[in-house]
Amino acid sequence: MQSLERAFLLLETMADTGGEASLSQLAGSSGLPLPTIHRIIRTLVDNGYVRQLPSRRYALGPRLIGLGDKASQMLGTWARPHLAQLVEELGETANLAMLDGDKVVYVAQVPSPHSMRMFTEVGRRVLPHSAGVGKALLSQLDEGEALATVRRTGMPAATDRTITDPDEFMAELERIRSQGFAIDDGEQEIGVRCVAVPLVGAPSAMAVSISGPEARVGWDFVERAAPIVRRCAAMLADDLNNQNS
Repeated sequence: MQSLERAFLLLETMADTGGEASLSQLAGSSGLPLPTIHRIIRTLVDNGYVRQLPSRRYALGPRLIGLGDKASQMLGTWARPHLAQLVEELGETANLAMLDGDKVVYVAQVPSPHSMRMFTEVGRRVLPHSAGVGKALLSQLDEGEALATVRRTGMPAATDRTITDPDEFMAELERIRSQGFAIDDGEQEIGVRCVAVPLVGAPSAMAVSISGPEARVGWDFVERAAPIVRRCAAMLADDLNNQNS
């Protein structure tokens, strides 16, 4: 059992360092002795869960892809009733997203019944600084980690409303922490407004959002939607924790 826990620790350490790491990085992050790390890594390599690069660094292996795809499908199954309830109450598209390295990936969606709606598809990856779900997710990190993330990704402007200044972005994250939700005011897609809330206490870093065209998602809608999305996020976090127990 201890070896299994250590193997997961090393895999998670690789994921946290962008998907690859050296033995010394794994030792520094995990606190495990090098002989132990080497033994576990060799087992993971032999089974396809880790691969050794020409640089002699180690990277997450291809067998994890199938596991991740299946986990994403299950996550969508668990989340869909909660997202459907959001759509029923608010009438706009509901999404669930999570951090995947330094990017945000959409993992579940229930679309709005309106013909004109947001068309972000499941599986799409975006930079976190310009998306409501991304800002909600980064607000859960400490300031140094959040700043390091956007410095690694850069802060290109997706629209003329995208926040591209790191200091301004840090102030935005502080507002999100204070009010409990994030707003994407046409920062990712022109004409689209989004309310997003992090799943505090969930097994992984995730956020739920409601999005639609600015013509329907006005500021009165945002005020009405925020507590409803927060309630959905809390219920979904509880549900995922119960599935995990």
